Amino acid sequence: MSIPDTLYKAHATGNDFVVYEDSEGRYDPTADEVRFLCDRHRGIGGDGLLRLTHPEHVADMSSSMLGECANASARWFMDYRNADGSVAEMCGNGTRAITLFAQRRGMMPSTVGSSFALGTRAGVKILTYLGDVPPYGRDVFRVDMGAWDMGDSDGYRVTIPGSAGSASGTFVDMGNPHVVAVVDDGVSDLPSVEELDLVHKPVVEPVIESDQNVEFVRVDAMPADGCQSADPAVGRATMRVNERGCGETLSCGTGLCATAVVLRSRTGVRSWDITVRGGTLRVDVSDNAVSLTGSATIVARVELF
Repeated sequence: MSIPDTLYKAHATGNDFVVYEDSEGRYDPTADEVRFLCDRHRGIGGDGLLRLTHPEHVADMSSSMLGECANASARWFMDYRNADGSVAEMCGNGTRAITLFAQRRGMMPSTVGSSFALGTRAGVKILTYLGDVPPYGRDVFRVDMGAWDMGDSDGYRVTIPGSAGSASGTFVDMGNPHVVAVVDDGVSDLPSVEELDLVHKPVVEPVIESDQNVEFVRVDAMPADGCQSADPAVGRATMRVNERGCGETLSCGTGLCATAVVLRSRTGVRSWDITVRGGTLRVDVSDNAVSLTGSATIVARVELF
């Protein structure tokens, strides 16, 4: 097998992963091995696999990507695979889980305010350790997720097989593709966020060239009018997500960012506390970047037989 005997289980707000270190580039997993490890009945179980390795050990790295990692002093790279074995460009929750793993292995200081440059297929991401931060949890990291690109507002129609109704969706590129549908807005006739049947993969029309993640969001509260504070005014929302390659997950970092981008365009509010089934995270949106703040957890060390 092209995977090590010792692996770790981690999650970030319930988005769970099989994680391992591959400092020598010996353990590039096959798609079958990823599917085995992520299988919740026959393997360890996870929404995806995180391989922590050096950029030069990643088979599909281009010279420009290697150069970006070198320029940003990103010695470590998050090689992320979906549970179905497919390669993914980016995973926001995965960046926090793998950085906590790197911290526990001595690759990053454990002092509050320390930072870590992590290479990904969507560019280098800078993570800052914040420690324990209510209401977001323990071992909280802020991730500079980089630039976003939003398509035409409500340019897509989103349906769920077996469910009546539809909602309008907006495309957002966060290094990977998303379509965000606002429900409970008086326009969508889909069920409420809590009642959605996300066992079935949502259908997006017109068809996007590549498969995409689909988020369903409800605005729960807007900031008070005239709020004056050193911190930005914060809105509150609830979200569920169906991720390509693994189905519904308890949390999706890039999906949270895409959701906040769409909510900002609708409301003008740039900071959001968004609750997913795995917890609550903070998303801050500017004109050219997004940051994501949330917790991470190392669950166990696993020995394969």
